[in-house]
Amino acid sequence: MNFWETMTGGDLTREWKTFEARAEALPVDHRAAWEDIKRHLSPYSDFTGRGLMPILDNALGLLEETASDGQSIHEALGDDIEGFCAALAGGQGARSHRDRWREQLNGNVARKLGRLGG
Repeated sequence: MNFWETMTGGDLTREWKTFEARAEALPVDHRAAWEDIKRHLSPYSDFTGRGLMPILDNALGLLEETASDGQSIHEALGDDIEGFCAALAGGQGARSHRDRWREQLNGNVARKLGRLGG
C-alpha cells in the first residue's frame, strides 16, 4: 500500500468490494446477518473505518464458515446480533466514536474553563 492509496482510501474501497463479493456468495439468511453486522459495527468505527476492517473480515469469515458447515445464523450468532457486534468491538459497553469525541470535547472545555477561572 502506497501513500496515495492510504490518503485517498483506495485500498479500503478495494477491500470493501472484496467483502461484498464474498458476502454475495452467502445464503440469504447469512447475507441478511452480514448487513446487520455492518450496521451494528459502524458506531464503533473511527473516521476512516480502517480500524474496523479486520473485525469485519473476521465476522465475514465466521459467516462463511458457518454457512459452509450448514449452521443457521441463530446457531452461529444467537438472537442478539447487536450484542455479538458489541463483543466483537471490544465487549459490552465498548466506547464508540461518539464516546471518544465527547470525552475529548469535555476535556477541552475543562482545560479552557480551568484557564479562565485561574
